[in-house]
Amino acid sequence: MSQAEHGTDRDAPERAHTDFGRRLSYGDYLRLDTLLSAHQPITGAHDEHLFITVHHVSEVWLSLIIRELQAAMTLLAAGVTDEPLKMLTRVVRAQEQLTAAWGVLKTMTPADYLQFRGAFGEASGFQSAGYRMVEILLGNRNPVLLRPFEHRPDQHGPLHAALHAPSVYDLTLRLLAARGLPIPAEVLERDYTQPPVENPGVLDAWLTVYRDPERYWDLYELAEKLLDVEDNFRAWRFNHLTTVERTIGFKTGSGGTSGAGYLRRALNVVLFPELWQVRTSL
Repeated sequence: MSQAEHGTDRDAPERAHTDFGRRLSYGDYLRLDTLLSAHQPITGAHDEHLFITVHHVSEVWLSLIIRELQAAMTLLAAGVTDEPLKMLTRVVRAQEQLTAAWGVLKTMTPADYLQFRGAFGEASGFQSAGYRMVEILLGNRNPVLLRPFEHRPDQHGPLHAALHAPSVYDLTLRLLAARGLPIPAEVLERDYTQPPVENPGVLDAWLTVYRDPERYWDLYELAEKLLDVEDNFRAWRFNHLTTVERTIGFKTGSGGTSGAGYLRRALNVVLFPELWQVRTSL
């Protein structure tokens, strides 16, 4: 095809922009030089690059989840229920990507990992401010877990503020109360620094919603979306556990926890207890 003919062919690659001396390119917009420069293995082990890549990607997904959760929570606090469903759906899809990342990391064998595990000392995912923020926003509260961030006010400050503020579930229960459902005062005024405890009054309120979904459709749909979020959160934790078990067995974690034992205990955490119990009580 001649040069002239290329000019009339909308599908020709020659029509693409190629001069970026004064224009914003793909790499410039995404700041790929900065992003990729963060991949700095400290050993010559082949799989350390894989290890860093998976954790970098996971942190980016966590930052998106935090943004969507916080936006949804702002709307829920204002009494809006429709738009938060879209944001929570995005959280669910991002969680699926997080869980899928464990499958890539599982291609690393114990022998591969041992080639570089000792090089990063006490660094651990336990110290991930992104993961900790997601946990706090979802309602898994434990002030002790903020201690690893005390040396970083820029991280500790937002985590501390979130710990003392309502979780996404607390805001949901406020919505139920605003709709005339009898949420106990001790639940609405609880100490936010503590994890939620199953309450029979809250269960009764959810039973009302689940027995009449047409009347309470938005609350019913919100409840089911929250269950999607917790379901995926459990799947992520389970895959974290199995990845650790198949890579280091029951060795102590680099961050000082018992490793697999600590992660197995975390599987027992329930974020939205009445939403699970309501199925049995219907």
